[in-house]
Formats: sequence, structure tokens, C-alpha cells
Amino acid sequence: MNFKNRVFVNYFDTISCAGDNANELFSSICEKKDTITLDTNYVKDRVVAIGKIKKENSLNDILLERLKELLKNLNLKDFQDTLLVVGSSVGGMSETENLYFKDKNYKNIDYKKHPIDSIAYFLKKQFTFYDDISFSTACTSSANALGYAKEVIQKGIYKNVLVVGIDDLSYTTVCGFSALSVLSSKPCTPFDKNREGMNVAEGFGILFLQDKKKNSSIEIFGVGYSSDAHHMTQPHPNGLGAIEAMKNALKDAKLKPDDIDYINAHGTGTYANDFSELTAIKELFKDSKTKPQVSSTKSITGHTLGAAGAIEAIICCMVLKNQTIVPNKGLNEIEIDGINYPMVTSKQDIKYTISNSFAFGGNNTSLIFGLCNED
Repeated sequence: MNFKNRVFVNYFDTISCAGDNANELFSSICEKKDTITLDTNYVKDRVVAIGKIKKENSLNDILLERLKELLKNLNLKDFQDTLLVVGSSVGGMSETENLYFKDKNYKNIDYKKHPIDSIAYFLKKQFTFYDDISFSTACTSSANALGYAKEVIQKGIYKNVLVVGIDDLSYTTVCGFSALSVLSSKPCTPFDKNREGMNVAEGFGILFLQDKKKNSSIEIFGVGYSSDAHHMTQPHPNGLGAIEAMKNALKDAKLKPDDIDYINAHGTGTYANDFSELTAIKELFKDSKTKPQVSSTKSITGHTLGAAGAIEAIICCMVLKNQTIVPNKGLNEIEIDGINYPMVTSKQDIKYTISNSFAFGGNNTSLIFGLCNED
């Protein structure tokens, strides 16, 4: 078994409230577009800001069409030599809700369309995969899916892995976060002293990983995990789990903190997350000669929960391909200093990026993406 295979992102696609594809998403972030909408339908007697996609078809149907485009663009007949890895926080919960609210009866609910692996169940009806596995670790779901994909390619178990991170808007999740008193009634403002909370959102990110490099490849250099288990819903205030995840990713990539040019922060816009993550970044990079630039893009995409890791991995790929640092939106009054916050879009030399994903229960994952080294 070969433990030295390199892992390349050779194709990616996405949809969210920030855009219908990766280019639209990146433009929205660079231009600080207003993409979050106000809604009164999810939480009784309250306005909440959400990241809702304007779509005629279901998210699953859109995903199906995008995977057909993937096959066409990569000149593949099917996914029969490909492992499918899905990361999702809610699975088919929204479809279950829609049926229940329509019929006011649970008897018409298809139990196979409800659980986390319902996405894989749906896709396997349309395509032939070598095998599939689904991850549900809250907001690190698709980041962990990417980490798993990296490991099985690196070890020579699979040559091709399709990673899908996807979550639909769900009454259960929106109302659940409302019960935690962390929802914002306006577009979220991560890292800002006057933040109000987070924006629940929907979307998906798909990434096709292979052990062969192409001219347009972005390489996955490192993955780091940790579990501080500090609290059921809150991270350790000193960012201990976040530091450990980033350190482990750097170790896996054989890199030093000075090598990192940009961090796409988890940055939800809640006090607990922002304080913990920024504390971790400040500590980890305190001795670095050049501080990495840090921004959260959830002010544009909203928090897509289980899909966030995949979508933000795509953002890191776009940052590297375009050699462009993306800014923070809505950051007017900095609460924690010692961090390099980009406020405008700028062209720079970028070699390595970190994508952070943190979840309930202290589940933390950091991924390092970079420009491919010479063979």
C-alpha cells in the first residue's frame, strides 16, 4: 500500500445564496455583495436573516445536474471507479418536514429519504459508484469528508473520490439555532465587536479528488483534527481545539506557520466562535514573521452547516487560482487585535491556505490547500 500519493482537487462546483457557481461565488465575496435575505417564515414572530437560494428545483435535483456536468467535463462515463463521500448535517430532514407539514401525517414519510445517507441513496439511483460513505459531524461534516478523501487517496485505497457537502434549509435547524439565541436578524458580521449572531444557509459544494495532477490542480497538503469536547455547543474559549487542529494540519503538510498566507476562518459571527477562533489564530501565529490574512466568508454565503467545509474549500481553491485575498464584510469595529484582517480584495502571492471548520461538541477540522509543487 502506497502511503505517499499526492491528492489533487481536479474539479469543483458549488451553489449557494452567493452564486450559482464557483465564479459567481468568488465575485460575490470579492465585491462584498448583499446576498443574505430577511425571512419571517421560519421562526414565529421573528425576523431572521438566512442564506436562501432562489431556485425552481430541489437542491438534490440541482446536484444531480451538476454531477452530470462533471462527468461531461472530465470525459467520464460514470463514477464506477469513484468513492462517493457525502458530508451533511441534516440529510433529508427538509424533505421529511415538507411532507409532514403538507399532510400533517408522518405515514407518507419515506424513511430512506430522511437520514444523513439519503443524499448518497438519491445519487446511487442515478449513478454507479464503487462505494459510498456519509459523514455527519455537524458543521465539520464535509471538511471531515474531504479529510477522509485525502487519506484514502494518499494511502492508495482509491484513485478517485467525489466529495459532496450539502445541506438544505430546515425548520428544525433554523429554529434550533434560534433556541440557542445565536441567530441574527441582519446579515452576520463575523469578528465585529457589535455582532448579532449567525445566518443559517443552504447550498452544496462538490469536489473531485484524484491522485493525478492536472494543469489546473490545487493540492491538498494537510488535514488536522481535534476534539476538545469542552461543551455541547460552545468551543473552548481559549481555542485549544482550534489550535490543535491547525497544528495537526501543519504537521501533516510538513509546513510551518510562516508558510500560511491566508486563513478562511470558520467565522460564524457568534461571540463564542469568533473569540475562540481568533484567540487560537493569534496564539498559533504569534511568532510568525508575516501574519496570515484572515477572513470569514459567511457574511456572504451564510452558514451552510454541513456543506460549509466543502464550499469554503472551494473558496480556498479560488483564492489560490486567482492569487487573490478575499476581504471581511461588515467588520467595522475590531474586537481582537493582533490579527491581519483584510478589508479589501487584493492581488497577492499566495502559496498555502488554511480552511477551518469547527462544530458542536468540540469537533475541529483544518485543511491546508496549496499550489502544486514541482514533481
